[in-house]
Amino acid sequence: MMEAKRLPEEYGSLVFGDKVMRERLPKDVYKAVHKTIVNGTHLELDVANSVAAAMKEWAIENGATHYTHWFQPMTGLTAEKHDSFISPEGDGTVIMEFSGKELVKGEPDASSFPSGGLRATFEARGYTAWDPSSPAFIKDGSLYIPTAFCSYGGEALDKKTPLLRSMEALSKEAVKLMQLLGYKDVTRVNTTIGSEQEYFLIDKDDYMQRKDLLFTGRTLIGAPATKGQEMEDHYFGVIKPKVSAFMHDLDEELWKLGIPAKTKHNEVAPAQHEMAPVFETANVAVDHNQLTMEVMKKVADKHGFSCLLHEKPFEGINGSGKHNNWSICTDTGINLLDPGKHPEDNIPFLVTLIAVIAAVDEYAPQLRLSVASAGNDHRLGANEAPPAVISIFVGDELTKVLDSIEQGSVFKGGAKEKMEMGAQVLPHITKDNTDRNRTSPFAFTGNKFEFRMPGSSVSVANANIVLNTAVAEILSKITKELEGLKGDELQTKLTELLKSTLIDHKRVLFDGNGYTDEWIEEAEKRGLANLKSLPDAMPEWISDKSIELFTSHQIFTKEEIESRYEILLENYTKSIHIESLTMQEMVRKDLTSGIVAYEMDLTKEIIQKEKALPGAKATLEGKILKTLDEASTQISEKLESLKAKTEEAEGIEDIQKQAEFYERTVLKEMNDLRVYADQAEALIPDEYLSYPTYGQLLFSLR
Repeated sequence: MMEAKRLPEEYGSLVFGDKVMRERLPKDVYKAVHKTIVNGTHLELDVANSVAAAMKEWAIENGATHYTHWFQPMTGLTAEKHDSFISPEGDGTVIMEFSGKELVKGEPDASSFPSGGLRATFEARGYTAWDPSSPAFIKDGSLYIPTAFCSYGGEALDKKTPLLRSMEALSKEAVKLMQLLGYKDVTRVNTTIGSEQEYFLIDKDDYMQRKDLLFTGRTLIGAPATKGQEMEDHYFGVIKPKVSAFMHDLDEELWKLGIPAKTKHNEVAPAQHEMAPVFETANVAVDHNQLTMEVMKKVADKHGFSCLLHEKPFEGINGSGKHNNWSICTDTGINLLDPGKHPEDNIPFLVTLIAVIAAVDEYAPQLRLSVASAGNDHRLGANEAPPAVISIFVGDELTKVLDSIEQGSVFKGGAKEKMEMGAQVLPHITKDNTDRNRTSPFAFTGNKFEFRMPGSSVSVANANIVLNTAVAEILSKITKELEGLKGDELQTKLTELLKSTLIDHKRVLFDGNGYTDEWIEEAEKRGLANLKSLPDAMPEWISDKSIELFTSHQIFTKEEIESRYEILLENYTKSIHIESLTMQEMVRKDLTSGIVAYEMDLTKEIIQKEKALPGAKATLEGKILKTLDEASTQISEKLESLKAKTEEAEGIEDIQKQAEFYERTVLKEMNDLRVYADQAEALIPDEYLSYPTYGQLLFSLR
């Protein structure tokens, strides 16, 4: 256990970060690397050689024997191929080597990763390229080097490459606008992210007995427990000792890797929890979130738990999200989403705020698609998650500021309101300039926006690629309107532009309850898209508007956009296909055996009771048996129907139509089967089932 006093020295101890580089690299080499990280400049091979030598020595000192280029292919997970540092000598001995060339470039086989048709199996060559802006780290005896991943032809086959491109695009357009507004010292703008991570912990032995959890990450059948989350006693409740021990070890492992884990608490659903980090540069934050999910599973296993990251592992209780807290800051220290004491006079803030509003409204379908998955589609629109309709919450004060811009009036803001708590011993608290609207998909929360739609298992790279690019596009349009203007002329044009942009896009602003049917109806009247599933959203990804956005800012080529279209649809259909097959197997083998065994024993009990007590009727037992028999009949029919529809789906060649069929037909068949499966399970004593029930899964941890 790490002592608190040792935390500062242990934090980042497994990271080849700035402190280590300052200590180990020659001054000129350190300056070159630092310049690359800060300004995004190219790194020469001689510098890379020097970095590689220092990195190898540091890694070996910390127990590493191998190195790996760590990348993020389109599987949604991370990938790694490990090579040792050893180099054989002629006398039968070895030396430890690691060159700049090995640091900068790797060559994993690209043929078996999703490429959406960009690469054929016989075109196997792919490259990984070192990303100096994300620090290397040591894990499990290997030096991990964060890298981008591309094909032999240079096409991006990962999520890091387009994320870095989007960060550059946003920086470029924001710097242009800031300098035009008089901030000549601004040379770079960085996006920062804090990704809150929700997850479930269940007993590992219970997990291993559930085929659905093993194969799909979620339970496909399961009668609800008699107690769920209705007592609202788990949220921020006392953390159980075993869970607390897990959280403590998780913090320590994350801190060693330089991941700034800050907050931990129980979430709303039983067995659900959350970890939230401090803000970091977007690229590093995405890498760290991927690493966090890996470490969570590893630490959970050591504690006898399984960590569930699926968006909806259990029906009837809250699913898990990953709130993407997004902000944008200049290299001179200005947070462009910080309204300050007088937001009405804060021009950089107002321009950025209205640009974000316009970007989210204009490219809402693309933003919705960035969080779409088979898992997250189950969660969005449920009581604990925002609806599939994207809207923006800004709070009362900023609403008044925006109203004054639209009306051309003077905003009269006041000092922050003091909250009177009603007891003299309690301190006076000042209200923030905005409340929290947990039903809003995209909410302003003081000095950042919180995008609440991403699911717990996905990489947040996708959402930030779209968000960065969309905002870059709007900033570019604003800059073009203002170019060449100065003084009063610039001020007048800017005022007009902010007003017209706000009027054009204010339909996306909504401060009410996003969970109500009335809002869905209102959103439709406003013309806001309600894309409930991934298949609904996919055509928007390859629309002319989408292609123009991403190609004009050089985030994706047209071919890269089309490849991602193929990959997303393939992943979606494969996910539901596996779920269908797993559900059929569980019902046919596991549930049915329990039903049959209980029916036989129940029948014996009825016969014995009526023999032992002449004239007596086993009324209760008879009703249970009849209900089970009726459910069994329905299960049999629904099972055959699901099997037939799944086989029909397999034969559909058009990938868009296939995904639509899985979503609208196969999922419906699965839900219909589940109704009767859960009804039967609820009647069967636990000892007749070969798998643990919801009650055991959710409430067995102590």
